[in-house]
Amino acid sequence: MKETIVVTGGAGFIGSALVWKLNQLGEDNILIVDSLGRSDKWRNISGLNFADYIEKDDFLQKIISGGLPDSIKTIFHFGACSSTTEYDIRYLIKNNYEYSKILAGYAFEAGIQFIYASSAATYGNGSQGYQDDDNIIGHLRPMNGYGFSKQLFDLHARREGWLEKIVGLKFFNVFGPNEYHKESMRSMVCKGFGQIRDKGKINLFHSYRHGYMDGEQDRDFIYIKDAVEMVVFIYRHPELHGIFNIGSGTAQTWNMLARILFDAMEKNRQIQYVPIPDDIKETYQYHTQADISKLRSAGYEESLTPFSDAISDYVINYLRKGRYLGE
Repeated sequence: MKETIVVTGGAGFIGSALVWKLNQLGEDNILIVDSLGRSDKWRNISGLNFADYIEKDDFLQKIISGGLPDSIKTIFHFGACSSTTEYDIRYLIKNNYEYSKILAGYAFEAGIQFIYASSAATYGNGSQGYQDDDNIIGHLRPMNGYGFSKQLFDLHARREGWLEKIVGLKFFNVFGPNEYHKESMRSMVCKGFGQIRDKGKINLFHSYRHGYMDGEQDRDFIYIKDAVEMVVFIYRHPELHGIFNIGSGTAQTWNMLARILFDAMEKNRQIQYVPIPDDIKETYQYHTQADISKLRSAGYEESLTPFSDAISDYVINYLRKGRYLGE
């Protein structure tokens, strides 16, 4: 029987990009799990090769009833509500935490390779640093409900001893094709492209913290193609376990992002600074930067796409053409 790879959230941004990368490696016996609803996420997978699709609630029932095939060798659990402005904590706990506990428990008991998406949001304001050390998980203080739900599962996985066998990935600011359906949670590259195309200018936030000029707040941005390369490396090394950062290891300012974006679009630069909305002002992160030394020490040697090249590729080959990965 041919081995099966499961990708939950497989029609989402990172999940569909992973399926695209697996296809490039000759893998197509893939079961995509997601919840399509009324969104356009289906477009992310319309050009990809996979064996089957199942809704997330039906998949959960199959786990509970023992209805999944024995051919499953790997589960990538990337399905979650990833909105940092979702305030229904009850929903986040059920969707991000409880679902993950059931799925990880099943994989752990069945001896299935399990790789799940945690989040850089668990690092909170960064006061504890950005080191992917399993031992500091309990000291982290997320600043929003989404980060809290991810933190709960990281803690549960460590408490249960699962982190000795499974892998959690803390994704930083990922951008690239197939994020179009994410609406307000799209990257600033994607949103900025639309602003510049339609109005000739881009909106960035004012700074309210001493030491940071307007637009000089910075983030660790990583291109989706680099992110899935890292994920595949971990997939190909099943001996790895614990938490790993998925980021570039470098912080870039919003102003730099905007300048590169204007240049890639061949437009004159016009940046407008606007107030941070009140509902996120207190939890706004001024700096993130992944420590990726753990991944490097594990043997990952690939170089990352330079920031300007990544934005140019995204703009020229995808945003301008309305293309998806796999087309």
